[in-house]
Amino acid sequence: MRWSMIAITLMRVFVGWHFLYEGIAKLSAPSWSAAGYLKASRGPFSAMFKSIAAQPNLLDNVNLITSWGLAIVGVLLILGLFTRLASLAGIGFVLLFYLCNPPFVGYFYSIPTEGSYLIVNKNLVEIGALLVILTTGSGQFAGLDRIVHALFARPTLATAR
Repeated sequence: MRWSMIAITLMRVFVGWHFLYEGIAKLSAPSWSAAGYLKASRGPFSAMFKSIAAQPNLLDNVNLITSWGLAIVGVLLILGLFTRLASLAGIGFVLLFYLCNPPFVGYFYSIPTEGSYLIVNKNLVEIGALLVILTTGSGQFAGLDRIVHALFARPTLATAR
């Protein structure tokens, strides 16, 4: 059990680093915008994603939420703080990325990628990793969730005696 939690904790930190770095890269590139990715949407929800890209005010909000959201989720995962909430937020982000340009038959993303995918791509793999992080409580094993939980846990009958 201990070695599996160490492995899951490492995975949490690695996924957190990926989120943090993606967020920082977007925040530090003044010309970054999600517009290109959204306009290239080929999935079943492409009309919605293209509509977002066509509305400058909405796109500005999406850019801000994406860059800061990725960075915040990354920091929380690395620290093991509010790990379950961070995992859910991460799943939400990556699920939207997946749905924007899914690797389904007939939907070909126009920007070259580093591999060939059919249904399962790196986004879906990362969602799987986040589901493991969400359900295992690795933040309480090695993270600030342990401290938060100790501060706010209700005393049980055994500890109240």
